[in-house]
Amino acid sequence: MRPGDPENRWPVLIAIVAAIVIQHAIPVQYTVLPRWPLIGMELLLVVVTLVVNPMRMSRRTTVGRWASLILTAAITVDNCASAVVLARRILGGEVSNDAAVLLGGGAAIFVTNVIAFGIWFWELDRGGPFARRSGEQPYPDFLFPQMTDPSKARPDWRPTFVDYLYVSFTNVVAFSPTDTMPLARWAKGMMTLQALVSTTTIALVIARAVNVLR
Repeated sequence: MRPGDPENRWPVLIAIVAAIVIQHAIPVQYTVLPRWPLIGMELLLVVVTLVVNPMRMSRRTTVGRWASLILTAAITVDNCASAVVLARRILGGEVSNDAAVLLGGGAAIFVTNVIAFGIWFWELDRGGPFARRSGEQPYPDFLFPQMTDPSKARPDWRPTFVDYLYVSFTNVVAFSPTDTMPLARWAKGMMTLQALVSTTTIALVIARAVNVLR
């Protein structure tokens, strides 16, 4: 990849805010951590990342990098914990008999799962957005179609957050990679974990909802 212009901050910022809002919408009985302390910390980290790079990813700082990683980790851990609690309650017969609440909770976990891992892929592939921009790492962790056939893209093309979000979505919908292949072991491991959380949530929620609606 050739060096290019700074990436726009707003797509990933909108996704993070959406994940925080969805976290607040998850029913309390399917959560582990208290909502407001967690969401307050996440909003503070959003402010930090926004102050460092308000419009475009032009300033590379240690504070901004760690704030982004901690924020993503908080969203991921909380969502995975909610998925585990939901699965345990379904298997133990402790969930609500309200199908709308059950489906809503499962959908919130599913969507947050897509956003969180999309951010991880964006943050870690080839060292993150700043490293991809400068071309520091020669070997990609994800192989996009534009890399295998350069004639299909501009010479300075490189993946942005929307591309990684698409990879995250297709992984949980198809339960396997589609047009973009993971090359690094960490990428394969994270895609496996994401698919596991998604598969378990979808299967148990749908099975329980069908039983409730009978």
